[in-house]
Amino acid sequence: MIDLKQINRFFQVGDQEVHALNNIDLRIEPGTYVSIMGPSGSGKSTLLNILGLLDRPDAGQYLLEGSNVTSMTDVEQAYTRRNKIGFVFQFFHLIPRLTARENVELPLVLAGVPPAERKSGVDNVLAAMGLTDRVHHRPEQLSGGQRQRVAIARATIMKPALLLADEPTGNLDRASGKEVIDILEGLNEKGITLAIVTHDPELGERARRRIHMLDGQIVEDTKS
Repeated sequence: MIDLKQINRFFQVGDQEVHALNNIDLRIEPGTYVSIMGPSGSGKSTLLNILGLLDRPDAGQYLLEGSNVTSMTDVEQAYTRRNKIGFVFQFFHLIPRLTARENVELPLVLAGVPPAERKSGVDNVLAAMGLTDRVHHRPEQLSGGQRQRVAIARATIMKPALLLADEPTGNLDRASGKEVIDILEGLNEKGITLAIVTHDPELGERARRRIHMLDGQIVEDTKS
């Protein structure tokens, strides 16, 4: 599903050039549950951004389901990102003025899905997240765990093949974090490829495949 070949990414920081990703080769099969770990500055978030088509490498090739996405135009990448990739972030990134329902519905609106189809899809995914009684609440009226469940619902409403989570429990208490991880792992068991970036070794060890990064390189790649 994912095949990275000699991926490099550079950033200019002041008068210094930082080699954020250094000749990364990585293949991830469909349905895999992988964690990406490493200290701050190791390149793990940069790698996740490239996997999610939020950033482009300076060199190398990224194949997603056999398509060379590095050669796509910005419009083609946006279409691929919308239809094949879901994102869950540490700080939720929900739109404050929209209700839980409206936040989840937004990707369907942007994709031009008819209103009748949107309603049933949104109702089903919010029910699966245990949020039926919170559909009309805005983010400020929800707990952190509820906000993250809304974010997961929004990330999966388009039925993506790949779900990327960047520190998904980093802003939650332990109980809420466990609920969120159980949901993400449940989605993986249904066939979604799941990649989680985390500083939490306990969370990282739950994944069946564990990638450790340091100084822009993969230094360890282990499987259960």
